[in-house]
Amino acid sequence: MNPPIAPEAVTTNVASKARNGNLRIAAEVLTTICLESGADDVGFVEISRPALAEQKQDILSSFPRAKTLISFLCKMNREPIRSPARSIANIEFHHVGEEVNEVGHKIVAELEQRGVKAINPAMGFPMEADKWPGKMWVVSHKPVAEAAGLGIMGIHRNVIHPKFGNFILLGTVVIDAEVSEYNRPIDFNPCLECKLCVAACPTGAIGSDGYFDFSACYTHNYREFMGGFSDWVENIAGSKDSRSYRGKVTDSETVSMWQSLSFGANYKAAYCMSVCPAGEDVIGAYQLDKKEFLNETVKPLQQKEEIVYAVPGSDAESYVKRRFKSKAVRTVGNGLRPSSIDGFLEGLPLTFQRGHSKGLAATYHFIFTGKEEATATVHISAETLQVQTGLQGKADLTVRADSRTWLSFLAKETHIVRALLTMKIRIKGSPKLLLAFGKCFPS
Repeated sequence: MNPPIAPEAVTTNVASKARNGNLRIAAEVLTTICLESGADDVGFVEISRPALAEQKQDILSSFPRAKTLISFLCKMNREPIRSPARSIANIEFHHVGEEVNEVGHKIVAELEQRGVKAINPAMGFPMEADKWPGKMWVVSHKPVAEAAGLGIMGIHRNVIHPKFGNFILLGTVVIDAEVSEYNRPIDFNPCLECKLCVAACPTGAIGSDGYFDFSACYTHNYREFMGGFSDWVENIAGSKDSRSYRGKVTDSETVSMWQSLSFGANYKAAYCMSVCPAGEDVIGAYQLDKKEFLNETVKPLQQKEEIVYAVPGSDAESYVKRRFKSKAVRTVGNGLRPSSIDGFLEGLPLTFQRGHSKGLAATYHFIFTGKEEATATVHISAETLQVQTGLQGKADLTVRADSRTWLSFLAKETHIVRALLTMKIRIKGSPKLLLAFGKCFPS
């Protein structure tokens, strides 16, 4: 925990005018307000911090007066998160998630009474669903927390707090005032690199080399959220009768969806968080007896009999079959259909399946015409992906496509053969390279 210390004496006034005319709040006063509102730790980041550059405009679009971001956290109870019974874990996630939103609300209310304008974006849901499948959230809490000194993201992509470990949920409050002293990122990484998160992940989303397969994590863990929900709805719409529907969705899956709709969407795993031993309050049991920690915390999750959801032809599907005898794979769609060419290009790194790119070394040029005009270069080599704007280097395959037709093809609404025959999509180079490209992005 690293609450900032104000360099000047704290007065009874929450905010005063700085020399530049902006409101200014003593860091110690603001810290006290946040902690008394229920936060377990807090840090402050100026809107101009380079670490926030990628989301600065989104924040200003929602709150043009933004000067400072307050990052805060609420800790979770560890044992519920570790339980193989996901209902127990999900109750904890939802309870603390509601607490985070309540803390944000209290901070904003307290500041508003004292003349400071502020907003508290949602901890998780609801979000800006009209922007789906693009960025649906106002603030990316994890980069803000890192910049505010509340921790560092481990290889499992969860923020690890030095004291509480990754058993935390994050919130952000945006205010129209400056703070007397801002926090800086911590100067060490609490991640132990023990790789227990790698061992416990049921989908193989976390690579031991630090690689993260977003599609694998998203498709399984968020099966009853967003794209997974839309895929379930399409199963209903595509079924001619109840028997046809039951051939696609089991009774327990239908009831699970009802439970999510009634009580809050359920996470299917989050095992990476469950087994993480980092943090002063957490590490003791791991250091005392690593073998016992493995037997009590990791193995029950590895050995749990359960369905793991994966896109057909994905690395996750292969991983589950190879790694876990107690888990059954169910292949599903994940609802990740780009609605724009920009979305298609931005989504490539998120859906890339490096295991299915083995042996492929090719440069692809994409030329999109029609409603959305764009050019891009995609280079795949040594199981890595690089996406660049414009046409770079010499292409092994050039794809020239009408933008609407390409998006329709990705949504499986237009067959590639018809698109080629009508010249809506044209290729220059070996068709085998287009097939190889498709195998790298099965979703």
